[in-house]
Amino acid sequence: MHRFKPCLRFAKSTAYRYYSSNRSFSPHKLETAGPIASKLDSRSVVRFRGPDTVKFLQGLLTNDVRKFSEPMGENERTSTLPTPNLPTVSVPPMYAALLTPQGKFLYDLFLYKPPKLDKSSSGPGSDPDQSFELFADVDATVLDELLETFKKYRVRSKVEIENVAKDFSCWQRYRGNLPEKSSSTEEPEAASVGWGAGVDHPGESASRGNNLGWQWFNDPRLDSLGFRGIFPSDIIPPLIEADKETDEQNYLLWRLQKGVAEGSTEIPKGEAMPLEYNLAGLNAISFDKGCYVGQELVARTHHRGVIRKRLLPLTFLNDSGEEVEQEVAPGSEVIDTASHKKAGTVRTALGCRGLGLLRLEEAFKGSGALTIQGQENLKVEAIRPDWWPAEWFQEYQQHSAVA
Repeated sequence: MHRFKPCLRFAKSTAYRYYSSNRSFSPHKLETAGPIASKLDSRSVVRFRGPDTVKFLQGLLTNDVRKFSEPMGENERTSTLPTPNLPTVSVPPMYAALLTPQGKFLYDLFLYKPPKLDKSSSGPGSDPDQSFELFADVDATVLDELLETFKKYRVRSKVEIENVAKDFSCWQRYRGNLPEKSSSTEEPEAASVGWGAGVDHPGESASRGNNLGWQWFNDPRLDSLGFRGIFPSDIIPPLIEADKETDEQNYLLWRLQKGVAEGSTEIPKGEAMPLEYNLAGLNAISFDKGCYVGQELVARTHHRGVIRKRLLPLTFLNDSGEEVEQEVAPGSEVIDTASHKKAGTVRTALGCRGLGLLRLEEAFKGSGALTIQGQENLKVEAIRPDWWPAEWFQEYQQHSAVA
């Protein structure tokens, strides 16, 4: 029998939230699990509003924000509401980052344009006279600092930057057997079709969760990460049932298995090089948009062509090759026992899985010689993610052959 804990309660006048399950999954069970969802308390929601919103963000962020202001073609229009009297026109979300002037990572953002309801409604974006706005889900641990940074860059731009974390929540819905490809290859109309054939019960919960036009979208980084969305805090997101909501740590474990970091702790703020943390392969960087803060170093590194270190999924094993739980802490050094050199650093760890920034030359030797500094009884297995572009590995192999 599942044990449940109540989620945040609201006044009787607002909709109630389903109870949240305490269930946790092993990495292997997670891969075969049916659709599950997690409320991401690690993320907060901010709103950018005003006539200069796109121009302001375009000059700061790594991705091309102008797509949010361009008229949509017929193939980009999406309608996901189950009731035909409230169709929506939506733009798929975008993943982007704000960098330091020196090209180091600061913050990541998922940008959403509010859905436009074709008929009059109380939903955001439904009023044609309403000021242009974009929403973003951001790392909650650096929310105040992030707001101050954006306001510092605002100067005379006509854009309001507002913390709306009390009004909106971020959710992720995911499951096993999703394709590993990048979302950039997905057709635009597929970005917000919900679960398609994977929908469990699309009727009541879908209509109640979508009564303001908000909806699930393909995660803009990878199809295999599932579906992401922001929803008003006082409604039930569509397609979430009582026994399908799980702890956010399951989503963290899901990301670790895919080799995807998120937020300013896993991607060290002011230190991380965006290309080493694979942000180009996660659709966070446009190389033809023009100037933005930190663009020069990113462009130079990209065109030089060889990235010697990358973020990789890790599995922690004992001498018998069995997975070990809770033995490795973030910040631990990974050592190549054959050369006695540092191969990299563990950035994130949960149970027997983690993410590490490793030198590819040591990571893919295949000798099984990686271990943790001071814990030589622990072995570290580095995994090449299936979603990696083929040229990343080819570039490493060519560089190794020359070396």
